[in-house]
Amino acid sequence: MKIDYIQALKRTQNASGAWLMHGQEPLLEQNLLDQFRKEWSSKDIERQRYDIQSVSDWKNVFNALNSLSLFSQQLAIEAHGNIKPDASGLKMLKAFLQHNEQNLLVIVMPKQDGQSLKSSFIQTVEANGTLVTLNAPYPKDRQQILEVEAKKLSIQLENDAWTWLLEHHEHNLLAAKNSLIRVNDTFPDIKHIGIKELQSCLQDQSRYSTYDLSDSLLTGNFEQSIKIYQYLIATGEPMTFILWVISKEMRLLMQLFEQPQNGLQLGIWKTKLHLYQNALRRFQPQQFLTWPHLLLEIDLAIKGNSQQKPELLILQAIGQLCGKVLFK
Repeated sequence: MKIDYIQALKRTQNASGAWLMHGQEPLLEQNLLDQFRKEWSSKDIERQRYDIQSVSDWKNVFNALNSLSLFSQQLAIEAHGNIKPDASGLKMLKAFLQHNEQNLLVIVMPKQDGQSLKSSFIQTVEANGTLVTLNAPYPKDRQQILEVEAKKLSIQLENDAWTWLLEHHEHNLLAAKNSLIRVNDTFPDIKHIGIKELQSCLQDQSRYSTYDLSDSLLTGNFEQSIKIYQYLIATGEPMTFILWVISKEMRLLMQLFEQPQNGLQLGIWKTKLHLYQNALRRFQPQQFLTWPHLLLEIDLAIKGNSQQKPELLILQAIGQLCGKVLFK
């Protein structure tokens, strides 16, 4: 079954089998996973996370799904990555889909191109489970999603303010959500927000943006990247969003390395394709292998599940993207 984000939100309760979500909208991914996790927590369903860094990791996923949990009668596993299972893993997936009664596998992948969507792996999930496309292609969809975020903050935006906000962030939903939080913090007594409030709040803090950080990372300008990073932290940019920016660039570079002719299909803007192509020249193939683990370490540190400092780990990631080794 193939569904969109809005439909998926309505189906998380009592979900089982295999779900695969893919896209380039981190807000939608975050919201859907949060809803799943709340469901699991309320029902005492054990949650495990696996980061797929090699084909062999899929064996661990299916072994866990087919094992009895010591802590719960049900198990939900999140599998994050962009590596599909081999023939053996596909066989285990089919067996899980045929014989599973209550456990749930949620696979989280970046946006998949048309050829990838035709793979046996994704076709199997679509035919026997749930395939979710995380996108909001139309302005009306994006506004509807952000209206839900505004409602959580007990604020409303005028119609022209919605247009301004989306254009200001080039339709990046997570950045727009963070701006809603910022404008609410800046004007706590104003519940009907217009362009005036948005401009006053956001343009004053627009000396550097996460888009500037992306461009600086791609060009390999280490000093400028550190300067922008420090500015974003000082002005209250959520560390989760900074991580998303770094993660997006790392994943796109890894995908472009594997598919050098498919830049546009991967979602890279035509005007920025040359930046990614030039950036690839800074790296050796083995360097890409360390990135997924580093991103996981940063994520754990931000969530407080690690003794490491997220600020230092992010500096390390910035250094790696710029071709600088900070820590060994």
